Amino acid sequence: MSYRRRRLRAVAGQETELGRKRRARRMARVLAEVHPDAHCELDHGSPLELAVATILSAQCTDQRVNEVTPKLFARYRAAADYAGAERAELEEMIKPTGFFRNKADSLIKLGQALVERFDGEVPRTLDELVTLPGIGRKTANVILGNAFDVPGITVDTHFSRLVQRWKWTAETDPVKIEHAVGALVERRDWTMLSHRVIFHGRRVCHARKPACGACVLAGDCPSYGLGPTEFETAAKLLKGPRVAELTELARQHREAKAR
Repeated sequence: MSYRRRRLRAVAGQETELGRKRRARRMARVLAEVHPDAHCELDHGSPLELAVATILSAQCTDQRVNEVTPKLFARYRAAADYAGAERAELEEMIKPTGFFRNKADSLIKLGQALVERFDGEVPRTLDELVTLPGIGRKTANVILGNAFDVPGITVDTHFSRLVQRWKWTAETDPVKIEHAVGALVERRDWTMLSHRVIFHGRRVCHARKPACGACVLAGDCPSYGLGPTEFETAAKLLKGPRVAELTELARQHREAKAR
């Protein structure tokens, strides 16, 4: 079956569960090829540092968090340091990340909970992580996948937007999205798939104007045409440090499909 027919079936809601799984896994393989540099963009050197960074990343860019955390991590090295932090000092250090009072409160309570319940160590299970102050399911999956190599799907705004556009799922609740996508791809791929989808959302499949004509997933995407389909126009929308490579890969995929 041609890419066009598969895409039309997905658009019309006529795709079988097996067809959706095969399409999702094919797209996942292409994402692995196109975004070999995908990774957690929050700088960290330990599970605790990653937990802190994820709390600070709420309503803030990863870049801004990474500008703040070097001094923060040098000052607060252990859970006990956060537990006993002087609030005004902590707030001042994390102020550039926004919502600093709430975040400082979460960090202090996180440190206290880790000291009181987990001997100062970040736990390694989802059920335990989500009981900690400031740690929701999304944050827990980030910690599990990137600090402990436990596969997890991180459903952020980019991830949810893209998997809905691709019609991998019609769910809108993050937990239901996580389970639906988890059923489509191998568990071992969950963490890296999350990174690759997020990278694709930031670089290619933008919220308002996706670069459809310069997207390597165009052949399998039921939302193709949401953005400009003319190659040169779409290529100008690509973002990030690898624009030239993404442009060339998209050109190659486009030419291969035209043969």
